[in-house]
Order: sequence, then structure tokens, then C-alpha cells
Amino acid sequence: MAAKSDAPTSAEYITHHLTHLTVGEGFWTLNLDTIFFSIVLGVGFLYFFRKAALRATTDTPSGLLSFCELLVNFVDGAVKESFHGQSKLIAPLALTIFVWVLLWNIMDIVPIDLLPTIFYAFGVEYLKVVPSADMSATFALSISVFVLILVYSVLGKGVGGFVKEFLTHPFGPVLMPFNIILNVVELLAKPLSLALRLFGNLYAGELIFILIALFTLGTSLTEALTSVSGWASILGQALLQFAWAVFHILVIPLQAFIFMTLTIVYLGMAYESHEDH
Repeated sequence: MAAKSDAPTSAEYITHHLTHLTVGEGFWTLNLDTIFFSIVLGVGFLYFFRKAALRATTDTPSGLLSFCELLVNFVDGAVKESFHGQSKLIAPLALTIFVWVLLWNIMDIVPIDLLPTIFYAFGVEYLKVVPSADMSATFALSISVFVLILVYSVLGKGVGGFVKEFLTHPFGPVLMPFNIILNVVELLAKPLSLALRLFGNLYAGELIFILIALFTLGTSLTEALTSVSGWASILGQALLQFAWAVFHILVIPLQAFIFMTLTIVYLGMAYESHEDH
């Protein structure tokens, strides 16, 4: 808590927390904080899963190994239910998406001012720590899935089969222009829905945490601890933060699961021909 004379206004506080650490201009602007935390979380994911794999044994597994096996079995079950083709990529892809998005989302539980304050001590003025609350990150991931949808469409049906289905499904060759319009919309809707659903839920969650933090904005520590209104603000903020965090804990794995499941379903749909149904 800062002294009142040094405290930002509510609008300044919200704007500051919603501003990325960037480099470049216009279309070529890079959100360095999103890239940094995405890499750190991705490397952490690879490190712990590799560590668990190296410690795999027929004896009683460790807690880390048991947790990793639980995740792998969970994802493998989801893949078997939704993808009926033959591919060695789908299960590792689904696992990577689920764990990586889950780690992205978990960053929303970190106290809103903790990491920005630490990084500010090293001269970093702006910092957003939740990659999934950055539209550029969610669209980057969904566009990767979109490319795989096109690849699996060709792998499952062949180039000729994919083109034929794109031009003639669902109304037949006579209404080819309508087929093209419908299929283009359907293709584009998939990455859009993936990206916007994840971004919208996590951005809203982050914004609510910021709004709750406004309860004690501009209140000095001395004032907060020596007045009834100060203690009321601290208690109210703590209760609201706890309540929203508990609810958000349900949203965090759910959004990762939805992104993973839809990816598997979309790739399964791309791999199978409509004539197979």
C-alpha cells in the first residue's frame, strides 16, 4: 500500500495492470512479458515431465511421477474418445496444450501486485503475467491448431478428397459457391472460438482481481492498521479475493480442458471424411 500522495488513481491503476511490456510498433509489437512467461512455464513443464520420466520405475512411484501419470492417462482417455484415426502426434499435442494452457491460467491466481512489484525493482515498468489474458498468445496457439486442422484434412482425405469435400459439402456440386462460403466460415470459426473463449474468460478473471485490489488503493499501511475503515477495507478485499480465487480455480482447469478437447475434436473431424458418417 502506498501513501496517498504517491498512489495512482483507479483508472491509472487499472490501465497500468492491463499494459504489456512491449517492444516494436504497430503490427510488429511484441509483448515481451507474454513471451517470457510462456517460455518459462513451457520449460518448467518440460523439465518436470522429463524428470518424472527419468525416475519411472516399477516400484512405488513418487508423487511427481504419479501426478504426471494421472495427467497422461487423463489426456490419453480424452484422445481415444474423440479421435478415431491413427496418429502419434495427437496425444502429445493434447497433453502439451492442456498443461501449457493450465499453467498460463494458473498465473491468474498469483497476487496481482506481487510480480509487477518485484520486476519494478529491476526497472520493468509494465508487466502482465497471465499469457492467456493476452489475445496474441491465445490466437497464436489457436492458429497453430488451425494449421494442423488443414494438415490433418489432407492426411485423412488426400488432397483430392479435401478439395472435393470443400467444394461439394454439404449441398452438392450444384451449389458450390454456397459450399465454399459455408466451409470457409466453419474453418475460420474454429480458431476464433478457441482463441476468444480462452482470452475472454481469463481477461475477465484478471480484471476482477484488479478491481478487487482497488479496495485498499491509496490507503497507507499505517492508516489501514489503525482505523476501523482500514481494517474493513482489508477484510473486505481479502474475502472477495478468496471468494473469486475459489471460483476461478474451477475456471482455470475447465478452460484448459475445453481448449484441449476442442482441439482433439476439430482434428478428428478434419481427419475423417463426411462420407464415413
